[in-house]
Formats: sequence, structure tokens, C-alpha cells
Amino acid sequence: MTTVLETPAPAAPAPVRHSRRLWAAVPWLLPAISAYWVLHYYDTPDKQIALYAVYLLLAVVVPGTLVFRAAFGSRGNLPEDLGLGAATGLLVLLAGWALAAATGLQHLLIGWPALVMALFAAVPGLRRHWRTGPGEPLPIGWSAAMAVVLFMVTIWGATVFRTVPLPPHTAELYPDLYYHLALVHEMTRSMPFQVPQLAGETLKYHYLSDADIATASMITGIDAHVVFLRLWVMPVAAIAVLVFAALARSVSGRWWAAPIAATVGFVGQSVTVGSIASPPGIGLPITLLSPSQTYAMPLIGIFVLVAADVLRGKALRWWGWALLPLLAVACAGSKASVLPPLAAGLLLAGAISLIGKRKIPWTTIALLATVGFGMVVGLKLFAGGGAGTLQPQFLATMRWFLPYQDVIGTADDVQWGGLVQDGLESAGTAARWFVAWSLIWWFLVQAPRLVGLALPPKVRWSRPRQWADDQVPWLLGGIVIAGVLGMWLLWHPSASQIYFYNAVLPVCGVLTAWALADRVRGRLVPVLGAVAGGLWEFFAPALTVPVSRDAGGWAWAMALPLIRTAALVAVISLIAVLIWRKRAARALSTALIAAIAAAGTVSAVTRTVESLGDPPAIKVRNHVAVTAAEMKAALWLEANVGKDDLVATNVHCMPMSAQQCNARAFWVAGLGGHRTLVESWAYTDRTVAANGVNDLKYFFQPAPDPAVFALNQRVFEKGLAADVQELRSSYGVRWLFADTAAGKVANAPLKAAGAVVVHQIGTVVIYRLY
Repeated sequence: MTTVLETPAPAAPAPVRHSRRLWAAVPWLLPAISAYWVLHYYDTPDKQIALYAVYLLLAVVVPGTLVFRAAFGSRGNLPEDLGLGAATGLLVLLAGWALAAATGLQHLLIGWPALVMALFAAVPGLRRHWRTGPGEPLPIGWSAAMAVVLFMVTIWGATVFRTVPLPPHTAELYPDLYYHLALVHEMTRSMPFQVPQLAGETLKYHYLSDADIATASMITGIDAHVVFLRLWVMPVAAIAVLVFAALARSVSGRWWAAPIAATVGFVGQSVTVGSIASPPGIGLPITLLSPSQTYAMPLIGIFVLVAADVLRGKALRWWGWALLPLLAVACAGSKASVLPPLAAGLLLAGAISLIGKRKIPWTTIALLATVGFGMVVGLKLFAGGGAGTLQPQFLATMRWFLPYQDVIGTADDVQWGGLVQDGLESAGTAARWFVAWSLIWWFLVQAPRLVGLALPPKVRWSRPRQWADDQVPWLLGGIVIAGVLGMWLLWHPSASQIYFYNAVLPVCGVLTAWALADRVRGRLVPVLGAVAGGLWEFFAPALTVPVSRDAGGWAWAMALPLIRTAALVAVISLIAVLIWRKRAARALSTALIAAIAAAGTVSAVTRTVESLGDPPAIKVRNHVAVTAAEMKAALWLEANVGKDDLVATNVHCMPMSAQQCNARAFWVAGLGGHRTLVESWAYTDRTVAANGVNDLKYFFQPAPDPAVFALNQRVFEKGLAADVQELRSSYGVRWLFADTAAGKVANAPLKAAGAVVVHQIGTVVIYRLY
């Protein structure tokens, strides 16, 4: 497969270079101003925005850029050095946090970035890394295009924040947000870590994203919930965009492939062309609801970029080889689903090299061993007992697809159920044909992400076995294939198998951009293709409902928009071939890739604009939404209670007063910032591993320690002096967080037993035990 490299331009005079640098900096004002406006509009204090910007520069970008240049070499231009350096800075800061958490020296963490910068200033051999290495600057067009992509990321941020108000505000937030916020507070403590909602339980989870948020909060002094719910997500997403943009430019040799890859990977989604069905799976690789997923993207991007360079013969410094195992462990501790696809890609690349060149690919083996090291250490340090719930099952993700639910008509068990899910196994012939069509349909509407597999960068056959010369396309293709297979061949009770596909979406964007770059011979064809694809996605006639909700009705409703699209493509292609003949035939694949990529982008932008035009969708269901008063009470705990004090609460469920407890409240530990004896246990190892017991999903399972839970409940409901004393002396509880919305609170008996009311607001009473 051939990479078309652009011819370097002659060196410009110094005044011209200075002027060009200034003009190249102008486009970056767009995402910067947009990010500020979004944060300011959604209630983030201006001083905290400014402080966090300084933190990003001095604690993340500058130290990370120095380490990146020392370990992997400069890219020859400042923007890519800073983007890749920021991703490396996340790893450098993570190392400082780990040292602080292991030694209890969190108060010195603020000096860690300064120590790194001082090292590069003091050591003569490292001083050169303060300067960009040799190379040509990127054109202004790159800066302008990338600035537009990052601007769209900030608009995505606005769609997120409008549904997640900053506390205290009566709202029903996704429970995982409270769960991660509690983990953020836990990461400010020293090792070993505990499950903050179930004190004493060892924490086994991919919590490194929470550690990064905690580090930002500790260094800046900004409240953890403000960092997490506002300041953190857009910069990390922007860093990931820059990393994969650099990867696209590197592998394709075309600067404009970078913004296309970033757009397809981080902005674009599946095409709709008027369809009413929504494909299963998460739309983007970045999401506030899963900070671990978002945080893992820049880290795995760095690894893929370095791997691609090494597979193409770039010599890696000893610093680089030393840093790669740490990077692999960081990836595993960020999101468990990111390393397996990379391992699969390296296996495929190595196999192709072995077959084609007939010699052992030692470099590929070294990279694969490094990834394997990260996976093994990750299993040891981060994977909990609940990880065993991930099982092989064919098309398990299909059960989350609305047409499948209508057609199959069988509610699959909450348990694993074998290699084929129950509904599919008992389905009739028509229903099975419909499922097969649904899978084909999914691949078609995912064309913006997967077209790089169907129409990959061209293979050259000018000499034997040339297809094995470059391992990089096989690496990227293997990563994407593994992500797709992981989504469709694995089962998890909460559909977490989709994260395997989610993890490879940025690589999909790179492969799509490279496939286009390898075919383009001029601007006209891809521009016309992109315009046509975008216009059709926007103006395609929309269906409202299927004629019937059976196999035939849904199959036709899903097929009709694609039939219309195929007919339009066929007509336009035929006209073009009749007029321009061979030239048109050669250009068809180029136009098609451009049209598909543009359609996916227009689809995503249209949804975003429509979302911003709707009223904010803040849920406030009774007994599910946490009231502003309850939030204020929890925030009082964070501000007034000793950091290591233990809290007991009667809040456990969502809704709080439900007869069958969905144990995912999480907000007392999340907003309160303290460990609780027993709050919510849905995500603990023992609970997740018990999924399916008594035909109940894991979050409906009872508390893992019934005796402690019973004692906890008796204290709040009866307030017996003996129970209060046992809670205090045997378990070390210092505070009671009692919410009458969650259940009965024996106020008078508690006072008689020595509990002192120290704060009361709304339905919450906080007691101190002496």
C-alpha cells in the first residue's frame, strides 16, 4: 500500500515565517473562545476557567511536550508537538499522582510538573527539547480546518452540559456520574483504595480517568464536581482529536487527511438518509457519561501512532521503549476495551509481515509483548470480579436494537444464556432473516466509519509481495475489525461490549481519511462527492413510522432509505461515466468515500443543532431526581467533615423509595466526597458477579454484606443506642446522613443515643457521633 508524500516547500525568509506563524495562530481563537463561552454559559465561574487553562498549560502541555520530544522525537511542527505532548502530559501527571497516592504526599503534587520542567532546564542534554525539531511547519489550512473540528467538539460539549446542571440543582443525573465523582474523591486519598460507596471493599476498576480529574482538582483547588462536570471533558476530547489527526497525517502523508480523520472519528456518526431506525452502539468515542472511555482515547492514540512509526522503521529511543510499557498500563487502567483491539491489529500486521517477507517481525513482536504486559498488569491491578460477566455470545448487542425487540418479541434472560441469545435461538425463519438483514443494515449505515475497510488504501502489485511492505494498514485494519467483532460477538448485562467498537472509532476515521487521501488526484472530485453526500443526507425524505412493527414492516422501513440512496448513486455514476468515461470510472471510489464521510458529518451536525434548539432535557422525576436541598446537604459534608471520616446513610436506591432496590444512588458519596459504610453496591465485584441470581440483574441484587446492611438500617429506622454504639466503635462511623425521602428516620431515639444534629436542610438531617 502506497503513501503519497507531499513535496516540502522551499524555506521561507524569516519575516515571512514569522507572519505565517501569526496567521496560523488566528484560527485557534475560534475553539478557544467557543470553549470559554460554553463553560461560562453553563455556570462555570470565569476565574476557575482561567485557572484551569493555566493548569492545562503548565501541568499538562509543557511537561508532556518535553517528555514526548525526548522519548519519541519532535514531529517537526509546534501544533502536533503540543497535541501529542498534551497526551503524554496526561501520562506524566498520572505518574506523579501514583507516587503521591502511594506515599501520602498529595500536598506535594503541585510541584510535580515543575520538577519535570526543571529537569529539562537543568540537564544540558535535555534542553534542546524546549525547541521544535527540524521539519516544515503545517500549512495555515491545517490550522483552520482543525480549529473548525475543535469548535464542533465544543458545541458537542454544549449539548452535554445542557442536560447536566452543576450542583446544587434539582435534577436526575445519570447514576454513573455520581459513581465516578465518588471515585474522583477516592483518588485524592492514599493507596490502597476502597469502594467509596461500600467502605472496606477493595476497589478494582479502571479508575485512572478519575485519578486525572482528582489530580486537576488537587492542584488547582477547584471543586471536584466542577472539574468533572465542566472543565475536564472538552480539553481531553480536544487532545484526543489532535493525537489522531497527527496519526492520520503521518500514515497518509497528506496534511488535509488530519482534519478529515478527526471529523469522521470524533464528530461524524452513522448516516441516516431519512431512516427512522437508530443503530445500536454509542455515537461518539467521547462521552461525559463514561470518563474512562474519553480519557483512554488520547493515550491509546499515542500508542498507535508510535507503533505505526516503529513499524515503518523509525528508530525508537530508549526513553520511548521505557515509556511504552507504562503507557500500556495506563491504557489498561483507563479502559479495559482499548488494548485488545490494538493487540489484534499487531497480530494481523505481524502475520502479514511473516507471510509476505518470510522472516520474523521482531519489532512487531516487541510491540505486541508491550501491549500484552499492559493487559496482564491491568488485569492484576484494575480488573474486578465483575469482569467475568463478559461472555461470548453471537449478536448479543442486537437485543438493544428497537426493531429487533419488536420483531423477536422475546425478552432475553438477564443471564448470559449461551453462545446464542434465547430470543434469536427460538425465532422463526422470517425473524432470523430479519436479524441477518439488520446486521447488514448496521454495516451499511456505519459506512463513514467502515468504508476504509471496504475501500482501503490501494494495494500496489508492481512487484511480488509488495502488499506486505507496509504493516501499518494491516495494523489499523486489524484494530477496526477487532473492535467490530468485540461488539457483535460478546455479551455483557449492560451492553458494555459496545465499548470495543467505541474504542476504535478514531482509528476508523484515520482509515477512512487515508483511503480517500490515497485516491485523490485533484480537488474537484472529492469536493463534489462531499457536497453531494452532505446534501443528500440533509434533504433525503424522512420516514416516520414503519407500516407495521413486524419483520416485514421494519425490514422495508430500514431498506427504503438505502434503496433510494443506492438508486441516486447509480444514476449519478452512470451519467458521469457516460460523459467522462474512464476518468469518471477511476474517480468513482474517491467521490463515494468523500460522499459517505460528508454524509456522516452532516448527520451528526444536524442532530447536534436540533438538540441545541430543543428545551434542556433535565429530568426531575420524583424520588429519582436529587433535590437541590439534598445536594447542598451532601456538599456540606464535603466542606465540613474530616477527609477520612466515615459516613453512614440510609440512601441506597434509585428511586429512593422503591420496593425493589436499584442500588445505584451513589450521590451521597459522590457529592459528599466521603466514604460511606453502605450506600449503593451495584458496581461492586460481588454484586456484578451475582448477575442473574434469582433472575435479577446485578443492580437489583441485595447488599453483599447483609449483616452490615441490616445494622445500618436499624440505626436509621430505630435509633437503638446499642446499634449506634456498634456503628461507631466497630465500624468507625463518625457521621449519619439521614434522608427522610429514603425511609423512616428515628430522630428522637438517635438524639437519645448520643447522635448530635449538626446540619439540617430539606429532607436531610446530618448527625455527628461522638
